[in-house]
Amino acid sequence: MALKRIDLLICCGSGCVSAGALKIKERFHTVLEEHGLTGEVNLIETGCMGPCDYGPVMVIYPEGIFYKHVKVDDVDEIVAEHFVKGRPVQRLMLQEEEKVIAAQKEVPFYQKQIKVALANCGYINPESLEEYIATGGYEALGTVLTEMSPQDAINVVKESGLRGRGGGGFPTHIKWQMVHNIQDDEKYIICNGDEGDPGAFMDRSLLEGDPHRILEGMMLGAYSIGASKGFFYIRAEYPLAIQRIKGAIAQAKEAGLMGENIFGSNFSFDAEVRTGAGAFVCGEEMALIHSLEGERGNPTPKPPYPATKGLWEKPTVVNNVETMANLPTIFLKGAQWFAKMGTKTSKGTKVFALTGDINNTGLVEVPMGITLRELIYDVGGGMTGGHPFKAVQLGGPSGGCLTVEHLDVGVDYESLKERGAMMGSGGVIVMNDKKCMVNVAKFFIEFCVEESCGKCPPCRIGLKQMYNILDRITKGKGREGDIEELQRLGEAINKLSLCGLGQTAPNPVLSTIRYFRDEYEAHIRDKTCPTKVCSDLFYFNIDKEHCIGCSLCARKCPVACISGSREEKYTIHQVECIKCGNCQDVCPVNAIDRIPGMHIDVTRYQERLARVADDDD
Repeated sequence: MALKRIDLLICCGSGCVSAGALKIKERFHTVLEEHGLTGEVNLIETGCMGPCDYGPVMVIYPEGIFYKHVKVDDVDEIVAEHFVKGRPVQRLMLQEEEKVIAAQKEVPFYQKQIKVALANCGYINPESLEEYIATGGYEALGTVLTEMSPQDAINVVKESGLRGRGGGGFPTHIKWQMVHNIQDDEKYIICNGDEGDPGAFMDRSLLEGDPHRILEGMMLGAYSIGASKGFFYIRAEYPLAIQRIKGAIAQAKEAGLMGENIFGSNFSFDAEVRTGAGAFVCGEEMALIHSLEGERGNPTPKPPYPATKGLWEKPTVVNNVETMANLPTIFLKGAQWFAKMGTKTSKGTKVFALTGDINNTGLVEVPMGITLRELIYDVGGGMTGGHPFKAVQLGGPSGGCLTVEHLDVGVDYESLKERGAMMGSGGVIVMNDKKCMVNVAKFFIEFCVEESCGKCPPCRIGLKQMYNILDRITKGKGREGDIEELQRLGEAINKLSLCGLGQTAPNPVLSTIRYFRDEYEAHIRDKTCPTKVCSDLFYFNIDKEHCIGCSLCARKCPVACISGSREEKYTIHQVECIKCGNCQDVCPVNAIDRIPGMHIDVTRYQERLARVADDDD
């Protein structure tokens, strides 16, 4: 039978690659060649398609069939059944409530999403200039350069209501206008790709999946402010993103889309890539600029702002990757089209890295103002394992935790800030009722302590003091007044720190105290961890009525702290127990449980002291 032309799109975002997508692609090449179908099937390696929990994923056109959890062993069946016989492989499709969902557009994960920045991710070959142009690529640049003045372009961005997507949500047009108004022989534009939040992969996915869009966005900004040189600052841990951007720059130059007198205009532009060494503080624009100059990545007091005295003391605009990704579509579809999405003060869409204790983790783009409930349950598919929702951390390590009472709060800059959280760059970590919020706060503070540049005392010393208090609390050594001291320190650090890292770092602690104060009090006053997470505040105990004496716990214990027999049953000696949990994991009858509180096995401790004394003799 004659085979119609097929487009096979394989997601090669980082999540799917780690799950084996590249091996699947190689197998497809082999099997297609064996069937003589190489010329009939267009195999495309795309950027991230979004639903990481379903990976590896692929979409087959013209039908738009969506396959999930594909394995190398499935390739032969897909080629033989779907490509040759025209019968899609149903077992690889998404099934919900006995309903088979064949088409990608019908997958619930995508239903409430609106793709603007991510419009091409997962749909085109990111290394193909031709495919980008086929989707309207560089059309916006051509229109702006030939039909608009720089001021006209700034007015369009102002009308769209676009705000910076990297953290604080500063209006993009204000930065541009400030630099545009300054007369200088040289100006610069920088793309901030130094994404360092735990669990965040939005910028990485954009750079890997649609590099030409980011490059076009940079050139639109450069024309508007009068810059002739741009820099991509990307952390070295993103080698594929660096490779893709370098490739896009080379392709654009070869095609005449970058260089001298672009589109016959008087606008000339060049760009290059610089890599960062992974310092979280270099996400702050002045620290980034110093790093790009070859200096240590430390922030400096403002003013002066980068707009007046930035890279090499020249007027400079620093925009986030996602901010630049929105620009081509804003100019193509119009400012009003973009401004109709979102809320009164937060326009457009936002890309989030949705992670944690939910069924559908992944990369999503939703309109501003969507509620947390919709984001977590409709897009994220709800909580895993039937556990109830407890909290969500928004805004990365400097963000705040919100609770079940905030599920109907709209996700926008002002609403989140009012409640002690922040939009940040777009990290969303969902947590179930098994998480200890004191321990969560300690984790994020520890991260900020490690990443602090140490230049200003409030951040360098204050955050360390906050960590020390939290560490004591989680070890059962908390004291009355610790909560108030944490609040005092947090507020002082917020007011006195030099840059955004220190100013926002106390947020996880302050927000968890605000909404989960009872957990702090339980740790301090009762010396218990209600969720039985803090290892110093619980102990493992074997229920002898349920123990069957199989000895499996004792055999799997790495420190030999379990003794007993089938007749006497088994006992855990607490002094030597390292709380690894192996015994609980392997017990076939669930006879081992975590008991809240601090337990000391005095008898065993005395026996150990006696053994030490004997050895000394």
